[in-house]
Amino acid sequence: MPAISKITAKGQTTVPREVRAALHSKPGDLIAWELAPDGSVAVRRINPVDLEYLQAVQATLSEWQTAEDEQAYGKL
Repeated sequence: MPAISKITAKGQTTVPREVRAALHSKPGDLIAWELAPDGSVAVRRINPVDLEYLQAVQATLSEWQTAEDEQAYGKL
């Protein structure tokens, strides 16, 4: 059975208990919403080390964000 929650007018929602349990998350944890080309979304818990790493490499990845790169590598 799916876990269901409502989105508020401010774009907020409560993560259902069974999803929090599956993610082993607790208050203060960060979660990432990963968008797939088919419109589906996956949610995962972010470890603080992951966040620091992503912030450190974010600026270096901008050279790979062109339409040409997406066309060439988008289906890998």
